[in-house]
Amino acid sequence: MPRIIQLLATFTLLLAACKDKYDLPSQPLSNYTKVYMPEAVNNPVNYTLKITDSLQSIVYGANYGGQDYPAQDIPVTFSVNNALVDSFNTANNTSYAIVPDGAYILAKASSVIPRGQLTTGPLELTIRTNGAGSIEALKNYLLPVTLSTPSAKVNESLQTTFYTIRAQPDLKDYPNFDRTNWTVIGFSSQEANGEGPTNGRAIFALDGDPNTFWHTQWQGGQPGPPHYITIDMGETRIIHGLAFLDRQNDNAGKPNAVTVETSKDNITWEPAGSFNLQNTKVLQQQFLSGFKEARYFKVNILSSYNATYTHLAELNAF
Repeated sequence: MPRIIQLLATFTLLLAACKDKYDLPSQPLSNYTKVYMPEAVNNPVNYTLKITDSLQSIVYGANYGGQDYPAQDIPVTFSVNNALVDSFNTANNTSYAIVPDGAYILAKASSVIPRGQLTTGPLELTIRTNGAGSIEALKNYLLPVTLSTPSAKVNESLQTTFYTIRAQPDLKDYPNFDRTNWTVIGFSSQEANGEGPTNGRAIFALDGDPNTFWHTQWQGGQPGPPHYITIDMGETRIIHGLAFLDRQNDNAGKPNAVTVETSKDNITWEPAGSFNLQNTKVLQQQFLSGFKEARYFKVNILSSYNATYTHLAELNAF
């Protein structure tokens, strides 16, 4: 037993000899008291807004983080820092546009976190989606709102909230145009004989009958894609999108990959959108990449389902 006691005593002395002495640095409480934007916790913050004459609101504000409550008022200011859009796009491989100056309003560029409280409370950032100075429909924007204050430390990682903003139209707000004065002024090919006297030609894509259709040539030759059809609406209008109704009695040949071009004079054309249609017999409505002022539009069918030819029962715009 004395031997065990001696070993324990020796072990205790060794532990004492090996014990390191640490001088911990001062940890002032102020290092952990910082002001920040709570919305920035979820960066980027995504908003899809309606197309409307009314201004639409987004919330921003500032919070106080740390032990206890502030002993005095903390004034804070907010600003839109568009210089951060390029760096955000570069870092995230995105291509957001800068929100036009007239399209947003910061309800308050300055506010206060009151003494004894932890927040400014919610503030309103309003966005205009229709009319002069508004953001464009179907375009992706980035609005960086940055916080600053002279009287407290700022959490730099939560100093800026990046709001992504997109104005998304509602299909029900855009009825199809009247096609009375429309004409087909161009097409890649049509089947003028093999589909009978009331089918196959390009004009049947505008006749209002879902049972007739334009079909690309197959008798005496079968040219492959791309196929196209060009329409003159007879007047200049704002085109929001196109509506497609596929042939009802054939499962092969329905358009798949499609691009659209628009023109005001049938000379200068600009890209207006690209999308993939479904292999279906129901009406399909597709918004363009943006609202386009045009008199003419051209639909290019780059590929079809299970065929090199294509066909289309009805083509409209809205």
